[in-house]
Amino acid sequence: MTTLPTAVGTREDAGGAAGSTPAAPSGPRRRRGPSASQWAAVGFAAPLLVYLVLFYAYPLWRNVDLSLHDYTIRAFVQGDPEFVGLDNFAAVFASSTFPAALWNTAFFTVVSIAFQFTIGLALAVFFRSSFRLSGFLRALFLVPWLLPLIVSSSTWAWMLNSDNGIVNSVLESFGIGQINWLTSPDTALIAVTIANIWLGIPFNLVILYSGLQNVPGEVYEAASLDGAGAWRQFRSITLPLLRPVSAITILLGLIYTLKVVDVIWIMTTGGPGNASTTFAVWSYREAFGTGQPDFSPAAAVGNILILVALVFGFLHLQLQRRQEAS
Repeated sequence: MTTLPTAVGTREDAGGAAGSTPAAPSGPRRRRGPSASQWAAVGFAAPLLVYLVLFYAYPLWRNVDLSLHDYTIRAFVQGDPEFVGLDNFAAVFASSTFPAALWNTAFFTVVSIAFQFTIGLALAVFFRSSFRLSGFLRALFLVPWLLPLIVSSSTWAWMLNSDNGIVNSVLESFGIGQINWLTSPDTALIAVTIANIWLGIPFNLVILYSGLQNVPGEVYEAASLDGAGAWRQFRSITLPLLRPVSAITILLGLIYTLKVVDVIWIMTTGGPGNASTTFAVWSYREAFGTGQPDFSPAAAVGNILILVALVFGFLHLQLQRRQEAS
């Protein structure tokens, strides 16, 4: 009688030991490789990354490297440029060209954007109301945007020619004397600004017109029923609802206008003197516009333009975040 519990207990202990799961090995786990979806994501992202590195990251790094060294033609051939730090930037700020280039860049950019946006917005509002020739006229307004810049700039240079330009011919018919648009320091900057305004209106028209298509027509109908006139509708409906589109349009116009070279170079080459020299034209002239290229100061001026564009880009992002938060 006394041995039965012991035997039963022995069987239970043996059964428990036999039915228990063996302990897992304490060694390191094997890591699984990337899944097929992860490899597909890498494959789709690789071309974009290669493009960004080759056409954005490397040129930007190269431009910074040029501005921090004294690159001459001999240094390019031998590959031993002298490191000068911020001396190129100091030389740019101390140059007699800097005040004129700063004023010309500010005037050219602000006036161009103001007129391009205002005229583009007016045309977008005009074309919002569909009529028979609406599509045809919109297509005509795209012509300045579609033409090669060298063609447009050369045409404006011919139109503004002092001796036989069509603009002076029209002005003379109204009794206004000859104006030296491209050869006078007083009017050269105005002339290239007018040409740039004409070139930028189609871009503003297209973007703002697309933004207006997203504004529901019922909003305008309700405003009309409430007795709101055209000006009140524009002020209380169109402008507020177009604010995000307007902000990105102005930002893109700013970045584009800051780097305009071809229009000014073809029409005036930045002259007479420095009368129409902007930072972009100054950088191009230092690097390629003379028989003695000076790449390092040109890169320093280019980096200044990049910093200005980055500042306005960050300001735009901050304003956008505040609008989304409010």
